[in-house]
Order: sequence, then C-alpha cells, then structure tokens
Amino acid sequence: MADSLVYVYAVTDATQELPAVTGVDDTSVRQVVSGGLAAVVSSVDPTRFSEEALRRSLEDLQWLESTARAHHGVVAAVAQSGPVAPVRLATVYLDDDNVRALLDDNGPAFAAALDRIRGRTEWGVKIFAAPTPGGAESPAVDDTRPGTSYLLRRRAERDRAARGLQDAVAAAEAAHGDLAAVAVASRRYAPQDPRLSGHREEMVLNAAYLVDEAGAAALHRLIEDRDEPTLRLELTGPWAPYSFATLEEQ
Repeated sequence: MADSLVYVYAVTDATQELPAVTGVDDTSVRQVVSGGLAAVVSSVDPTRFSEEALRRSLEDLQWLESTARAHHGVVAAVAQSGPVAPVRLATVYLDDDNVRALLDDNGPAFAAALDRIRGRTEWGVKIFAAPTPGGAESPAVDDTRPGTSYLLRRRAERDRAARGLQDAVAAAEAAHGDLAAVAVASRRYAPQDPRLSGHREEMVLNAAYLVDEAGAAALHRLIEDRDEPTLRLELTGPWAPYSFATLEEQ
C-alpha cells in the first residue's frame, strides 16, 4: 500500500496564491501543477481514504459532516484569491501523477469553468409563501348541522390556502425572472422540505445566481425593494460558485 493518497479539493489557475488552510483530517494543503492549472490537494492516510475505507466512512454521518466542512472550508479559502472549480467530496487519487493526468485530460473543460466564474460570486435566493391574513369569507354556520358546517369551513380553508399558494408560485416565478435578468447565469433546485429549510412556510423557489460586482448590487436592490405580500425572500451569500463551476456545464 502507498504511504499516502492524494485528496483533491478543487482546480484553480496555476498562478493563484494558496492560502494557509487546513484540509481534511487536519492535513496540510498544497498544489499539484500542470500547465496553467493547479489542483488543490492534501496527502492523506491510505488506511482512512482507500476505496474500501471511504465506502464505510460515507455512511458515517459524523465523518461525512466533518469532512464536508473541511472540504468546503478549503474551497472557500482558496476562492478568496481567485476562481475555483470545486471537485466532488471525497475525490482521491493514487499519487500526484494521477492528479496531473486529471488536469491534462480535462484541461480545456477546467479552464472554461474557471473563465466562466472569474470575477463572479454565487448568491442563493429562497422564496417562501407568506401567510396571508383574511381572505374569502367562511361559509355561514348552521347551528342545526354542525358537522356539515365544519366540513364546509375546512373546505373553504383548503381552497383559500391553495389559491394563496398559487399566487405565491406565480409571484415567485416573476421574481426569479427579474433576478435572473441581472445575473450571468442562474440555476434552480428543488424546493426544500420545511424540515430542511427550518421554516414552516412552504418554499416556492430555491435558486442560485452567478453575478459580477454590479450584478450583486442589483440583486440586493431587487430583494430589498420587492414588495410582495404573498412572498418572503431570503438572500444568502456570497459563496464560492459551486453551482456554476462544474464540468457538466460544458
């Protein structure tokens, strides 16, 4: 067995400065360079990062959380000084030569990904359906038929909620159109379940936007100025542009 394996975090320009940052398993982070590209890597213990060990570890939520935090921490730190194309979590190679082969084989795709995000950041926008007070009047109560009156009230409440959600979805689509217009690119994701989002309101839009400095300012203005009683907008970022630096976009 080799003395160490090579864990890959991301690909950057070869000239990009590497910050002082600790990687997975408290390892030192370094670069493997080929041509105009550099892979940001760590040398890791083969007993902990072999293919078999990783299969076991990826089922360990505590290990997965700590490794993901370290992985994303490296990417975020490197992104402070230039464009970064993140590599999938737990990507491990046998040695530096194999990493150089990765850079050589995918050089044009990596270069295109870096050019696409150069000078740009990613912002996330989540839109929730805001509860609307009032609404249609409830059916009149018939004291002689309490069961029927209850069912009519429940049906009216469901209909009112459905109409409110439809209005919120339409308003969110309009908001997304405005936000995407000031972005270089946008990407939509499936709305999160309330148990994941941490909000009781239903999420009606979950999107990411790639913007330059002017676009970021415009994005903020659109969020701050939007007056939509049916919506609640949440802006997060800036982030390293994970959503837009993938090779799959080529």
